[in-house]
Amino acid sequence: MAAARARELTPDRSARHLFGAELRARREAAGMSLERLASVVPQSRSHLARIEVAAYMIPPELPAHLDAAFQTDGFFGKLYALARHEVHPDKYRRRMELETRARAISCYAGQLVPGLLQTEGYARALFRVSNPRASDAEIGEMVAVRMGRQTLLAADPAPHLSVVLDEATIRRPIGGPAVMREQLARLAELVDTPSSVVQVLPFEHGEHALLGGTLNLLTLDDGSTVAYEESIATGQLLEDAERVVTRSRSYDLLRSYALSPTDTAAFLGSVMEALKP
Repeated sequence: MAAARARELTPDRSARHLFGAELRARREAAGMSLERLASVVPQSRSHLARIEVAAYMIPPELPAHLDAAFQTDGFFGKLYALARHEVHPDKYRRRMELETRARAISCYAGQLVPGLLQTEGYARALFRVSNPRASDAEIGEMVAVRMGRQTLLAADPAPHLSVVLDEATIRRPIGGPAVMREQLARLAELVDTPSSVVQVLPFEHGEHALLGGTLNLLTLDDGSTVAYEESIATGQLLEDAERVVTRSRSYDLLRSYALSPTDTAAFLGSVMEALKP
């Protein structure tokens, strides 16, 4: 049986792609297989293969090990210094891939309920208002895709979910009272379970470091953490350790100011009661 063809490299696309191309070039010049390289650097064969094609984030400790293995006098360290600050060119697809690998998901939402927790009615209302010319079939397809993402919450084991919702996400009646009551009931189910915690950050807290955006922190199956932050129509995937740590600290601080799960459940109940006909 013929060996699988190596994926074509595209070093001209970004510093991340150049890093991968140089890694493969140095490895092949040294006559090393991926298995052999995995025995001398702290990464698995599969991770090294994905780093070579820029499909996996570069671990911060890897460049020094590569420079030692290939005797390249800091070359990979310098290249990593460029790649680490680079926004991933396929950030949306990349985010979805990382989300499926997440063992823990921490999320702050300032205006809207996160997609992973939305009901069909809530999602449909959002898609309709942002795509007024779309057909019912097109809207239905978008809703189905969003609902499909939520299957990861039913995985075994399910990722641990921690969510902080600004009070604005609870107060704005997306889709009308009936749709919003259903959405709040969905949130109430997840307030305090073995795999989820939902908390509300009240208006009275005032300003904070994450005001004006949405943040997702994904702790992956290899122990690393990435961040994804977004505004109205743009998103940025952050894989640089320093920036991720900064976002994580902001999230942890915000969570400490939020209502407890018990008080959050009571708050959700009071808003649901106010929405009754």
